[in-house]
Amino acid sequence: MFGSSPVTVVITSEADTWDIDASSSLGCGQFVDWDRMPDLEQEECIPQDILSKPPKELKKLAREGYWAASRALRAQVYHQLIQQVACRLVTPDALVYRDVANRLFGKLSVSSHPLPEFLEACSMPTYCLNLEGVTALKKILICVGNLFPDITYSPILPSLVALLLHYSEDEAQCFENISRLIASNAPHTSYIDQSFLAHQASCMTFGDLANKHCPAAHRLIASTSENVFEVYSEWLSWLFHDLPFNYAIRVFDVYLLEGQKVLYRIALALLKQYRLSVTSTDLEGTDIKADLQAFVQNIAEHVTVDKLLERAFGIRLFSRKEIWLLQMANRKALMERGITMVQSRRSFHLAVDIQNFKSSIVTAQEMRIVWSWIPERFSLFPPLLLFSTSEDGCSLQRFYTCCEGYEPTVLLIKTTEGEVCGAFLSSDWSERKKSGATSGFFGTGECFVFTVRPETERYEWVFIKKPELAKAVPRSRQRSPSPSPPSLGSSPDGRGTSSNHLTVPMPQRKGCLSPFLAIRHFLLPSKTASMFMAGSREGIIIGGGGGQALSLDANLLWGHTEHCETFDNPPLCQENFKVQLLEVWGFQNT
Repeated sequence: MFGSSPVTVVITSEADTWDIDASSSLGCGQFVDWDRMPDLEQEECIPQDILSKPPKELKKLAREGYWAASRALRAQVYHQLIQQVACRLVTPDALVYRDVANRLFGKLSVSSHPLPEFLEACSMPTYCLNLEGVTALKKILICVGNLFPDITYSPILPSLVALLLHYSEDEAQCFENISRLIASNAPHTSYIDQSFLAHQASCMTFGDLANKHCPAAHRLIASTSENVFEVYSEWLSWLFHDLPFNYAIRVFDVYLLEGQKVLYRIALALLKQYRLSVTSTDLEGTDIKADLQAFVQNIAEHVTVDKLLERAFGIRLFSRKEIWLLQMANRKALMERGITMVQSRRSFHLAVDIQNFKSSIVTAQEMRIVWSWIPERFSLFPPLLLFSTSEDGCSLQRFYTCCEGYEPTVLLIKTTEGEVCGAFLSSDWSERKKSGATSGFFGTGECFVFTVRPETERYEWVFIKKPELAKAVPRSRQRSPSPSPPSLGSSPDGRGTSSNHLTVPMPQRKGCLSPFLAIRHFLLPSKTASMFMAGSREGIIIGGGGGQALSLDANLLWGHTEHCETFDNPPLCQENFKVQLLEVWGFQNT
């Protein structure tokens, strides 16, 4: 682990007579300490046409571990795949490396060089490299720092270079390949985060995905950790630091073909496996961050690498573009918090101090669970009480006045029977005005409803659990219209007088980032499965299609709850209930 001050690295060999050019003619494997390698690849016969197969077939072979059959095959595939990566026009290659390395390290009188500042506080696994390999690793990182001055933070970089060295003919080839991954400019694709901003956004994105795809593990972590984000901030280290070499290299196989999305999948599979191996009782008084790290380091005791990857590819994530939108939204939130592209690592707390949170409806511990469900980019900011019936009265108009201008919001309801439920609402309530008198549904797929008492449970958009039902919209397709909600007095199946009217959302402002999980990004089998939130002078509705998850009258005194298609939820409390208290919380971002 590198400290806060620059680390000096001796570039000469132990005998101080190492020749910088002596390794250039040797085959791949020269940097490996073979005595420490767990399992040697078998040198099986390689079909001559293997590298000419279409990308889809190559992806299948990589997932099945075909490259592991031969060290030579893996070396060939790595080099060819990386050479096909779309990257910036001016990208340093092997010739540039030899020139820069000779300039930096050619004089034997110069015995030490500082590692780049972007590696401050980063760990540097060596993955069974020998002394010559460790020296080559450091030299390549120093040259990367010299030729890529815009990199300010990249904790994953040492691991990727170390893995590539196993399958490189020489340092120059390894440098050229890592340079192409750094300089990749393919749309909606990223290989290596190169700033603290990008790294933190990736960690937040993983937290959001864990929240949605690993609810049991997420709930366990949220109930036992003071700072859930701090646990998730290590997700890349699980893959490229803590996993044993024979697992990490299989991850690298698919990563080269599929990009960062595959890393999310495998880390989610690790999280699911971890949940299967522990109970909340086991974790009492335990540092869950360290416990997860130890679990990953000893993963072979729990699951084989083939089974781990099989489970990872069984997790149905949204499209690469949709994940990219989430990542961009997280970056924007971090920038609003003051994180910039050029700064190095910075220590700050993303979690809200729940102990200072005061609500008349939920306890601090209950709010911690609810807060853990909220997308990471919003939990950067402290909660702000916008409306409370105990302070502002039971007025729907007052509700709108207090809540407009805030996005998102959390609605909490306590009934006279002591039941507590609510909703996370992704859009500003002022959106209701854009539909005119028709009051169409609005919001995005990040909306969800939940119960707190007597049971704690969350019900998300139905397509999060079944993303295969919602295909991505082709670029040429126009935005889908938004169905109008039934009035509070109409039938729950939505066949009221206004249900046939379709309202089209207002055009998006030029230059504004498209929302994550906006319904216009998907071809939905049913419009009734995307009714998130609606409001009129008669009341508010949350969730629609075959019923309403929550509906409240204009006096905010009486409500109704039932199953709806949007969230596939049961009634959240007694079907017809009287409101004792209602609160709306926003996020203070200024």
